[in-house]
Amino acid sequence: MTLPTLLPPLAALGLCISLLCAALTSHAAPKVQRDVKFASVGETSLLLDLYLPAAPARGLIVWVHGGAWRAGSRSSVDLAAMTARGWAVASVDYRLSPVAKFPAQVHDIKAAIRYLRAHAAGLGFPASPIVVAGSSAGGHLAALVGVSNGQEQLEGKVGAELATSSDVQGIVSLYGASNLTSILAQSTPHGLSVRVPALDLLLGAQPDKAPELARLASPVFHVGSSDPPLYMLHGDQDNQMPINQSHELEGAYAAQKLSVRFEVVHGAGHGGPAFTTDARLDAIAAFLEQNVLARGRAAATVKH
Repeated sequence: MTLPTLLPPLAALGLCISLLCAALTSHAAPKVQRDVKFASVGETSLLLDLYLPAAPARGLIVWVHGGAWRAGSRSSVDLAAMTARGWAVASVDYRLSPVAKFPAQVHDIKAAIRYLRAHAAGLGFPASPIVVAGSSAGGHLAALVGVSNGQEQLEGKVGAELATSSDVQGIVSLYGASNLTSILAQSTPHGLSVRVPALDLLLGAQPDKAPELARLASPVFHVGSSDPPLYMLHGDQDNQMPINQSHELEGAYAAQKLSVRFEVVHGAGHGGPAFTTDARLDAIAAFLEQNVLARGRAAATVKH
């Protein structure tokens, strides 16, 4: 970097130190709090891991792992590097489908959001904005949580913070499902080999045998005019989760004239490093800055 020629030597030194500190801060390892209990269901403790950026957090991303609703854990955090972009990240566990049928998974995630919002000051991040994000089955659950703000059947009674809002201000879905009534018709043979048994576990039946439950579990049927901004990524070579699932959710958002951005990852399959490059994470951060953080600042200005 070339410093202005008229800059006094001490000022130049101070500027260099400031730039160096900013760079070091942005790449500093996050502070991690593991095994935070946010609720209990019977004898089962529901836990989360919290990743805090070195500088004060701009907001919180609640991360929902994938695994066909029946596997996976909070240890898999695709967006952990968002801490370098100023966001706190909470990776949450939820009851898996072999243990509990839908909508238990959504009830657990909403309980985590209520807990995190209620205890935000003590945990080290602002109570708003909160963005829900996930990949694969986690992307489906994140989208469903995000578009069902205040939906009684999906709110549940899990956790102690029932008076606290579970509303979110943004959604990030990576190659997630959006319509369980159409997913099988769109699937490849490999996709069917994964999705048919997974849906049996999640819903207790195939979607055509439990149509009302399948619709309840489908984000496209919940999209309304006040839903939060949505960012989606999906690979065009995904042979497990049909890319039309993301197209359907994009279409539902567009019909409501809501803020949505859908990026097709050309050549990518179901997950992988193409979804978490620095460029992809920077794009997510930019979308959240423009559509979540800026909107929140504007709303705060209007209120005052």
